[in-house]
Amino acid sequence: MKKCLSFLLFIFSLNCYSQFSPSIHNYSLAEYKASNQNWDISRAEDGKVYAANNSGLLEYDGLVWELHQLPNKTTVRSVLPVDNVIYTGSYEEFGYWERDDYGILKYFSLSDSVLDKISPNEEIWEIVKFKDKIIFRSFLNVYIYDFKKVIQLSPKSIVISCSVVENELYVSTLNQGVFLLKDNSLVPFYSNELLIDTKIISISKYQDKLMIMTSLKGSYYLENENLIPTDFPINEQIKLHQLNNFSVLENGEMVFGTIKDGLFLTDKNGQIKFHISKENGLLNNTVLGQSLDASDNLWIGLDNGIANIALNSDNFFFNDVSGKLGAVYDIIEHKGAIYIGTNTGLFKLDGKDRLQFVEGSQGQVWDLKIMDGDLFCGHNEGTFLVNENGIEMISTYTGGWSIKKVPEREHTYIQGTYSGLVKFEKVLGKWNVKHLGKTTIPSRFLVFEDLHTAWVAHATKGVYKISFDKNYDAIVNVEDYQDKGISSNYNVRVYNIMNTISFKTNEGWQKYEPILDSIIPFELLNEKLGRDSYIISEEDTDLIALKNKQGYISFKSFANNEDGLVLNDKTLKDRYIVGYENVSKIRDSIYALNLDNGLMMVNSSSKANVELFEPKLESVTVGGEPIKTADVKDGIGFKYNKNLAVSLSSPKSLNHFFEYNILNTDDTWYKIEGNKVEFSNLKDGDYTISFRTSDNSGNISKTKNVSIDVFPPWYRNTLGLLLYILIAILIVIIFYIMHNRKIIKEQRLIKIKYQKEQQKLLREKTLENEKRIVQLKNESLENEIKLKSKQLANNAMALVKKNETLQEIKKELTLNKDSFSNYYAFKKLVKKLDNSIVLKDEWEVFENNFSQVHDEFFEILKRKHQALTPKDLKICAYIKMNLSSKEIAPLMNISVRGVETHRYRLKKKLDLENDISVGDYLLNIK
Repeated sequence: MKKCLSFLLFIFSLNCYSQFSPSIHNYSLAEYKASNQNWDISRAEDGKVYAANNSGLLEYDGLVWELHQLPNKTTVRSVLPVDNVIYTGSYEEFGYWERDDYGILKYFSLSDSVLDKISPNEEIWEIVKFKDKIIFRSFLNVYIYDFKKVIQLSPKSIVISCSVVENELYVSTLNQGVFLLKDNSLVPFYSNELLIDTKIISISKYQDKLMIMTSLKGSYYLENENLIPTDFPINEQIKLHQLNNFSVLENGEMVFGTIKDGLFLTDKNGQIKFHISKENGLLNNTVLGQSLDASDNLWIGLDNGIANIALNSDNFFFNDVSGKLGAVYDIIEHKGAIYIGTNTGLFKLDGKDRLQFVEGSQGQVWDLKIMDGDLFCGHNEGTFLVNENGIEMISTYTGGWSIKKVPEREHTYIQGTYSGLVKFEKVLGKWNVKHLGKTTIPSRFLVFEDLHTAWVAHATKGVYKISFDKNYDAIVNVEDYQDKGISSNYNVRVYNIMNTISFKTNEGWQKYEPILDSIIPFELLNEKLGRDSYIISEEDTDLIALKNKQGYISFKSFANNEDGLVLNDKTLKDRYIVGYENVSKIRDSIYALNLDNGLMMVNSSSKANVELFEPKLESVTVGGEPIKTADVKDGIGFKYNKNLAVSLSSPKSLNHFFEYNILNTDDTWYKIEGNKVEFSNLKDGDYTISFRTSDNSGNISKTKNVSIDVFPPWYRNTLGLLLYILIAILIVIIFYIMHNRKIIKEQRLIKIKYQKEQQKLLREKTLENEKRIVQLKNESLENEIKLKSKQLANNAMALVKKNETLQEIKKELTLNKDSFSNYYAFKKLVKKLDNSIVLKDEWEVFENNFSQVHDEFFEILKRKHQALTPKDLKICAYIKMNLSSKEIAPLMNISVRGVETHRYRLKKKLDLENDISVGDYLLNIK
């Protein structure tokens, strides 16, 4: 408690409450996807937040916003959740929302029962719970709902507000003062001229007195029928900026929501602690509604957006929404002021001017360090000394990343810069600066191993071991450790942790082992700090700050194993200077975390009360059809190939997400995006699906188990089995029938085949017989031809013999012609002989017989050789018959020489080559 008090005293000692503020989480229109104006807001006991929006009722379960519209689609002006019922007021309409058996939020109208009494254009602006009644207030009427009927009360003056104080309901009007609700009627309670034409925002209990808050006239005590102004310093602000709503915290602190200038948080005496407005992070300055939950988390509805402010946190933010501050890289307290190094320059935060730019410091500031009482500013342009009057450059070596004191040596420091290592030494009150040469590698990370040895890390080339001479005037050796065990040369960070040179690489923690002169895994730090965590604070303190790749920051001590503070707000993730996160110790347990456009003051002694709650099943659908949530307890059974969709919520959990695990498949937990998960393609069988709430820092809730039974598809159940048996029987029958048919068909085909083969054999036999007959006929014809040729030859020979005989007779007659007494008788006999020798009729008979034997011989010969004479044809026929010249001569009645001469001429007419004889040619003509 003392540490928390000292933290608050430190914050307020800066007198800069207008800039510092609690954690603010804004929800813009783009996030909740409805209209900009949110007239009222309230958080239910189950943790869900409900907002009365221009478009309808907004519901927030800690992860997802959901809009529910009224049946008439009108604006919702007021909202109040009571138990599991959400009451809303609207335009000429009021009623309640309740979830049905399927988890769906449905609306039920109450105004229908008094529809004839509702005034035209009447709107319900406020809802309060009073004893066992729900009160709906408009400017004209008060409606009382006792869960049976609705009663209307109509004061003669405009109704401004309703307040419940110690089991009394105070109804404040514009001109007739304050009334009390007694037995469903309004009884005058108090009236005062000061309250005429005055909007009373709230009536509450304060130090055993009634306190009345007005819109423009400040606050008053009501004591012994007297109206006494309070002495709250906040009065001037609420008069100026028009108070619109008011709340009191459990500890007596007060929250004032205004129309013009955001929200003010005061202590119990009305002294302003924080002013939260658009200037330091709020989306809008018009606070339309506010609601404090049980843990003093403040929810506010704005004219443009919604915000959640953690009033119960010990951590505070300094925000600069103007963008002048830029990205913060280092923070330090020096001589009662806080100095902030950013990418735009150096700023000073003091008690009077709040935020001042240090002239001449424009540019990137990397490092702020107090050395020998002087504040050093490591800058992109060099290194500066900072004093109350401004800055003074003492080193022109660019990029002053980090500076470390030389062990066991007074007034001597080594700085890592863009161009290597630089020595700073204070002599007689002045700082001497010298570049140590040798290495020019950029050295963002620098630590000392011993008096004359240091390690530096390069962004892409690993780590180097540096050795200095005795007086630190020069570097005597640079040793590269890229190939000496370092797991990765990229993004290496080097630290001196408990006198051990340690390295954080992409693969985890490693350390330098002097005996092996090598870098080896550092399992102790992997286990203690986490393989994926790196240090973002000074490593030589008892309490160090770690950044995890999941985005949370944790504080741990090597002195004990207790879990320290964890910063796991998801809003911080978007504000980190990734890779350059830095936690600076300001004093005692107060640390400053650098952010984009601001910083966070952290009280490390406070404990993060992280509690994650078991997820609740909001709705369950199977195949798109909702099922009753009550039935889920007994398990869910559904048909195969149906999708199971589950909606979850855990509204009381912070910075959480959901995970699921199917126990029947594996032990892996899978992250759910949002609040809904859908299971598809589940195999038939029994499953147990477990759900749990988790966060990035490893916290988990109790599990919620859901048993499901996926019915097998019809083709794998009893009906399917019977169907398979029937199909099998049918297949057997069909197979038997088809097999018999096949056998019959095959037998028929074989029979047909045999018949065809027999027919084929018969045809082949017939063809062979026919061929044989033809062959025999041809042979017979050939024999006949041969016979006829032989007969023809015999006839020709006979003719030749006859002619020879007749010629011999003629020759004998000629020799013995003198023996004839009658010369004329001799002549007549000779003439008859000549006619017998040259008998044309005999030639024609011969030619006819020759043509029958040698079909078309003469036609072919005449067609080929048109110049042939009848005499030529005759001799060709004799040659065709293979007669010699001697045999042809008598037939031609010429000499043998004449035949030879004729044959020679015939060869010319036939145009034969010398090596082809006339006989060969004519014998081959067919």
